[in-house]
Amino acid sequence: MNLSEFEAIYRLEIEKISNQLQAAILLLAELNNSITLASQNLNSLTLIVEEFIIQQKGERSPPT
Repeated sequence: MNLSEFEAIYRLEIEKISNQLQAAILLLAELNNSITLASQNLNSLTLIVEEFIIQQKGERSPPT
C-alpha cells in the first residue's frame, strides 16, 4: 500500500464515521422530540385527572 492508497482509505473511513455520527445526532434529536411530546402529554393528562378529582370531591355530599 502506498501513501495515496492509504490516504484514500483514510478519507473514506473518516467520511463513513462522520455520516454515522450525523445519523446518530439526528436520531437523538428525534428521540428528544418524542420525549418532550410524551412529557407534555403526561402533564396534560395529569391536569385533566386532577381537575376531575377536584370536581368529583366538590360534588359529594358532606358526611352527616
